[in-house]
Amino acid sequence: MREDYRTVKLEGESEIVIQKSRFLTYVRRVETEEEAIEFIQEIKKKHHNATHNCSAYMIGEHDQIQKANDDGEPSGTAGVPMLEVLKKQGLKDTAVVVTRYFGGIKLGGGGLIRAYGRATTEGIAATGVVERKLHQIVNITIDYTWLGKVENELRQSPYPLKEMLYEENVRIVMYVPMAETDKFYDWITEMTNGQAEISANSTIFLEFDA
Repeated sequence: MREDYRTVKLEGESEIVIQKSRFLTYVRRVETEEEAIEFIQEIKKKHHNATHNCSAYMIGEHDQIQKANDDGEPSGTAGVPMLEVLKKQGLKDTAVVVTRYFGGIKLGGGGLIRAYGRATTEGIAATGVVERKLHQIVNITIDYTWLGKVENELRQSPYPLKEMLYEENVRIVMYVPMAETDKFYDWITEMTNGQAEISANSTIFLEFDA
């Protein structure tokens, strides 16, 4: 299972005008090909009178699913350059649709490639990119005598604090990156002279602005 990858924020859009043609870009995070196809159909329906609704998407841990569609533009001038932007930025589980309303001036093959590439890049920038990192949810149970020291150390650490529960003992819930769990356990054990009870039972992806 992947532990760390780049993708877009949930959804976004942008618009640019090149030689009087309007390029509307729609970006969405998708986790299956069905979701990507549904998204593309949604935009096509919304802009049914547009000249073109070109699309590209890349899905899967190893980018197993990669598709590009020129939707009537000359072959290789729209979908492929859009897909190349996704590859270059290392974005997974991402679908993009660029809707074009023709403005009367032909752009030529090179001009189209640049236009669709730029529209995709700007759409992604407007949406925002995140790093998704798999974290273990770790419970640390300590006696109240350890609270001051442990809380102080944890709040100064790079690990996100989820919550503190004041029960019979204190239970502190932390998010710890999967790759650092052993190091974290050792750190807590050393800090509390082995007096802390440490357990982990579930994982969650946290998102950080890239």
